[in-house]
Amino acid sequence: MKIPVYSSTIRRSEMDAVLTCMVEEKIGPGEANQKLIRLIKDSFQVEGAATFRSPAIALAYALRALGLEPGSGVLLSVLAPAWQFTEVQRQGFTPILVDVDAETALMTPSLIADGIQAGGKVVVLHEALGNLPNMQEVLSLNIPVIEDISQSAGAELGEKKSGCFGVFAILGLEERDILTAGGGAALLSAERRNALVLKKLYDVAPPTDILPDINASLAFVQLKQMEKNMQLRQELYELYVRFLMQGRHKTIAPAEGLKNPVYSFPVLLSSGYKDVKQFANKKGVETEPAFSGSIIDTFEKQEEYIQAASLLLRCVLFPLYPRLGMANAEKISKVLRSLP
Repeated sequence: MKIPVYSSTIRRSEMDAVLTCMVEEKIGPGEANQKLIRLIKDSFQVEGAATFRSPAIALAYALRALGLEPGSGVLLSVLAPAWQFTEVQRQGFTPILVDVDAETALMTPSLIADGIQAGGKVVVLHEALGNLPNMQEVLSLNIPVIEDISQSAGAELGEKKSGCFGVFAILGLEERDILTAGGGAALLSAERRNALVLKKLYDVAPPTDILPDINASLAFVQLKQMEKNMQLRQELYELYVRFLMQGRHKTIAPAEGLKNPVYSFPVLLSSGYKDVKQFANKKGVETEPAFSGSIIDTFEKQEEYIQAASLLLRCVLFPLYPRLGMANAEKISKVLRSLP
């Protein structure tokens, strides 16, 4: 059996929490949801939080809270998941796509500045693969920032956690996010004034927008285990890097001073993906393009965004998650060292 790229790392404690919810027949939005919100506020050190049934719904509420005029430009990384583009349009705004830096896979302050000149009124900052840009420079542009911390939850830059830099932050809880509830999202607000606006909207939200308790109970245990899982992922990351350095490829380096939560293990290929995929498959290791399902992948705009198009073709994910086990980790390490 091949080693899969992703695993949701659901342990006995997560299963017990969900089963308790089912036994008590309290699976809709309720007490477990409120318990999760309190833990999110404490864990991320934010003033406000709300939980929703999808990241798209969370983004819709964030845009609504900002009070943007219809048709306003919303800056999006072309490497962000395609649902962001779709949801911005659905809410009546104009997506303005921005290329990325070839070394970090992030929108840089200068690229965001260009987007502002093109009409951007707010930026959704996709913190790809757990990485963060120079946040001081981004914030100095005086444009509202909505962080997408679905892959960067747990990251720290300086004395602040990811999710605390922007006006709002979306924490995806989907199957392939760094924390999972089996589906859903949280919307965080670091400052009290924005938290009050969010609370007013959340208090009148229909139940069909709000995260059910059965999902919240799973997310609660995942968040409780976040630090432990980050430590396990960091140990695997360091092992992988040592072996990768013996070969011909490299990984995406974290920003200076960043504590990266290690979302997965990206490899920047210096050769074609087809040969690498075949080699890894023969060794029993699955791989996947890091940005499959992104805006540039879904809407085929490769010719317009050169750096992102390059990363789409040559940035590949290898399995890295807490339940991997040392035997599998060593197997993957040897594959990384010998990649064609």
